[in-house]
Amino acid sequence: MHFLAVIRTLGILAGLFGLSMFVPAIVGFFDSHDHIRYFLISGVITIAVGLIMVRVGGKAPENLSHRDGFLIVALAWITLSMLGAIPFWVSGACTTFVDGLFESTSGLTTTGATVLSGLDQMPHSILLWRSMQEWLGGMGIIVLAVAVMPLLGVGGMQLFKAETPGPVKDKLTARVTDTAKMLWYLYLIMTMVTAMVLWLAGMTLFDAINHAMTTISIGGFSTHDASIGYFDSLEIRSFITLFMFLAGVNFTLHFAALRRGFSVHAYTADDEFRTYCKWLFSLLLIISVITLPGSHGAWDEVIFNTVSIATTTGFAVSDYAAWPPGTSLLLFAAMFIGACAGSTGGGMKVVRFLLLFRQGLREIHRLIHPHAIVHVKMGETRVSGSVVQAVWGFFVLFIVCYAIVAVLLACTGVDMITSLTAAAACITNTGPGFGTVGPASTYADLPDAGKGILMFAMILGRLEVFTFFVLLVPEFWRK
Repeated sequence: MHFLAVIRTLGILAGLFGLSMFVPAIVGFFDSHDHIRYFLISGVITIAVGLIMVRVGGKAPENLSHRDGFLIVALAWITLSMLGAIPFWVSGACTTFVDGLFESTSGLTTTGATVLSGLDQMPHSILLWRSMQEWLGGMGIIVLAVAVMPLLGVGGMQLFKAETPGPVKDKLTARVTDTAKMLWYLYLIMTMVTAMVLWLAGMTLFDAINHAMTTISIGGFSTHDASIGYFDSLEIRSFITLFMFLAGVNFTLHFAALRRGFSVHAYTADDEFRTYCKWLFSLLLIISVITLPGSHGAWDEVIFNTVSIATTTGFAVSDYAAWPPGTSLLLFAAMFIGACAGSTGGGMKVVRFLLLFRQGLREIHRLIHPHAIVHVKMGETRVSGSVVQAVWGFFVLFIVCYAIVAVLLACTGVDMITSLTAAAACITNTGPGFGTVGPASTYADLPDAGKGILMFAMILGRLEVFTFFVLLVPEFWRK
């Protein structure tokens, strides 16, 4: 374990993060001159912290071990969440330490749970910073660092493995640095296209940029209290629904489609993508059948809210908590399934549930034919037993963590419905839940202890459990 290298790498990340705070400062110059000072102070403090850590870390080592990578990633989300809260504190947007840290953690983990209200009157610099945090966290500031680290004397492969834990890891290009750069090129292009389309659809340029960042990152922060419901526009809802769907797709498929000249076959040949489409269509159909006859919502509202929750984005155009009880249970389950692996979405990922389902079918088949050799496959590829076991382990650990978070939250005095759904919304990085944290409410009224528990759940969900819990194994720290 290279502890000094870990400190140095965290310092580099902090320095880059501090530089990003100057962007809201520029916006503040045109909106509110006081907020220039707030973001300049925050940026300088963050960069200074980063420089001190780099100084303490000393010379960069030639290589980082996989253990270094896991530790850096876990500590990075905690460190950057604390540093990202500085603008909320110094500007007075969040009046308490816990609220500022909660807002920052929610942004970086792309959860979208907020304690802020009165967004329509809030300075543009604060609103932009919230959106930027989600955008940076969406693809992962760690992956961004992977592309930059070699220039700074720190290798990136270990960081990339720790930041993108999943059952199948496909490198887009031969070198991990090229992979990280390609991911960010795709991410940036999709964000720019989304912003342009939303602007042409009727949003202001500022709203279009902010919602583009929080849509492609599957974050869910909005510049208005009413979220997307503020924009009474079918075109805007339709475009955001489309881009939420695309952001929930594995980015390696987008790359493959572009490389083959916008080939649709790159998508249709993928097992997870087909399952993702079937699952969304089935969910929309069932919720529509339950919801529309009772006039609980227009068809476009049903489609938008359902896709938003199923991709763990967290936008809303209406209070879906007022829909019939059956829909609430379906949306609750959709949070856990989430988007595709390799996307910016949260949840346990479609591919894992697909593997678990096929493993279950295999066991049923083996009951009938005990001596048969049946393999679990993804497409034409046979999935190894170790991968299936790892998915089962992830599933059990994720559910156990969710249950513990929900129970601890209830112990702080929060009612049962809110505890169950807030825990799910945060560990799956969805954002709004039900009860007192529904789409028409915020997390502001929860006790500070409850907010602290949910912040832990957000980071746990963002790291997909394993990256965090590997640090608790004694063998991890042994030489």
